[in-house]
Amino acid sequence: MADPWLALQFGVDPAERIAQVGAAHEAFLSAGATPPQVRDVVARSWRRSAGALLDPEATPPIDLADDALESYRSAHPLARVLPLFRDLLGGIAQDGAHLMAVCDAYGRMLWVEGHPGVLRHAERMNFVPGARWDEPHAGTNAPGTALAVDHSVQIFATEHFSRPVQRWTCAAAPIHDPATGRLLGAVDITGGDHLANPQSLALVRATARAAEAQLAVDRPVEPRAVAVAALGRDEAELRVDGRRIRLGRRHSELLVLLLGRPDGRTGEQLGLDLYGDDRLHPVTLRAELSRLRRVLGPELLDSRPYRLRGTVRADFRTVGELLERGDPAGALDAYAGSLLPGSDAPGVARLRRLVDGQLRAAVLATRDPALLAAWTGTPAGADDLAAWQALARALPPGAPRRPLALARIHQLSQEYDLPRATSLQRFRN
Repeated sequence: MADPWLALQFGVDPAERIAQVGAAHEAFLSAGATPPQVRDVVARSWRRSAGALLDPEATPPIDLADDALESYRSAHPLARVLPLFRDLLGGIAQDGAHLMAVCDAYGRMLWVEGHPGVLRHAERMNFVPGARWDEPHAGTNAPGTALAVDHSVQIFATEHFSRPVQRWTCAAAPIHDPATGRLLGAVDITGGDHLANPQSLALVRATARAAEAQLAVDRPVEPRAVAVAALGRDEAELRVDGRRIRLGRRHSELLVLLLGRPDGRTGEQLGLDLYGDDRLHPVTLRAELSRLRRVLGPELLDSRPYRLRGTVRADFRTVGELLERGDPAGALDAYAGSLLPGSDAPGVARLRRLVDGQLRAAVLATRDPALLAAWTGTPAGADDLAAWQALARALPPGAPRRPLALARIHQLSQEYDLPRATSLQRFRN
């Protein structure tokens, strides 16, 4: 079966075919009819070109030039595979008879490369970077038609709709984003009548597939949205791309310890943080880390040293970041309670004291009754005698909350076995 995308079938005389299709082209322009000897893909393209009211003597317009062109093509996805185009087609483009061209999905030429002499001839028909070679602007041509039909195609000599282009033959293939399938553009080789062979069409097809494969390999990995909630709960909640995973107690402790040391920890350091000096179990630790990696995914947990990759948000780290920015109110609002309050892992206990202590100090320094009241309303602040005393001092006489603060001061003083006079003296200060 004949390949409908190939311009010349085996044994056809090129000169005879040029004359035959040229006559059909003139007939189409004068009467609108397409003789049966014109390939269907070409006939359909001629009709689309005529429907765009394209002048068959016109040359394509320049859409982008100078800095605008340079900025646009440097940011285009196909810029990443330009070295591949040059590797695969560069030899042909420099042989003095061909051009290599790459366009975007709108037919804008991004790169046109080849022998300087051939480039000068191509400039006469505006086959240059920045020009629009889609069908509505350039008529039937290999890159424009490949974009229109989303298929590799060869356009031979008089098959071109525009007369200034009919001395050329070209073959082009579309290129797609391998992740989304979106049309990115096309790659083309342009030259004389000798290009009307199966090899040129196969070459652009293979080049387009190689470009898509390279784009798939080089595709930037989208960062995963990972967050950890560990404040005010004994078992942390992991959220990965919107999915919620409740971790067991030991995995919660390991994850918090890794979050607390972004630079990483050795297995021995993690063991000491998790079990303490007397209960270090390297085999058990490795097994726990292996299970945690299965939960997180290998792309999130690194080893040697053990550390988390990428950006992982954690509520207790958010509290610290807000305090660093001088926002104790925001930090207190983000504070849902102590860090894994039920954990007795030494490393977690140190982190818990650090978070609570920094937040407490910042709140006390504000002398703001609203913040002091909020802190004393947390489990960590409920028994904080100094915070209750600071709240009582900050509240004006007659404030409804002041008698409650005084009563709590008296109660805590008794629990801590402090002399009443001492507690009152601290309150007055």
